[in-house]
Amino acid sequence: MSKFKKKTSASQDIPTSALPDIIFMLLFFFMVTTVMRDEELLVQQRIPEATQLKKLEKKSLVSYMFVGSPKPEKQTEFGSEPKIQVNDRFITPDEVILFVNKERDKLDEAERDQMFVALKVDKETKMGIVVDIQQQLKEANALKLMYSASRSDRAL
Repeated sequence: MSKFKKKTSASQDIPTSALPDIIFMLLFFFMVTTVMRDEELLVQQRIPEATQLKKLEKKSLVSYMFVGSPKPEKQTEFGSEPKIQVNDRFITPDEVILFVNKERDKLDEAERDQMFVALKVDKETKMGIVVDIQQQLKEANALKLMYSASRSDRAL
């Protein structure tokens, strides 16, 4: 009987000459598609502390409203009373309904009823403007409301 031998003349090496090109293409892709924060905070923010917090699952459904007095460099233009900031501009409590409707229009039809409104309120802000915002959110049927807080290590 004859013996058969395997021919091992085929090369087992993987060509890596195109690997740097692929890595740089991926790097440029992520650099171009990454969205940086595009709004500037115009109000002072000292967020209250809380002991029981819950993290969000889907942040794309959240619209943020910042409430506080304008920063010191903006107080000559806007005064020192608390203001509502959305998307790099100040609004009045009467414009909250319009803001909610615009934010809903940006979402898909199936996700519109899952939209949250997050209030980031300065801890020195009086409750009057917050109550006005809550009333306007009720009229806009935006009933999912969150208040942002930072984690506190001490127990109450």
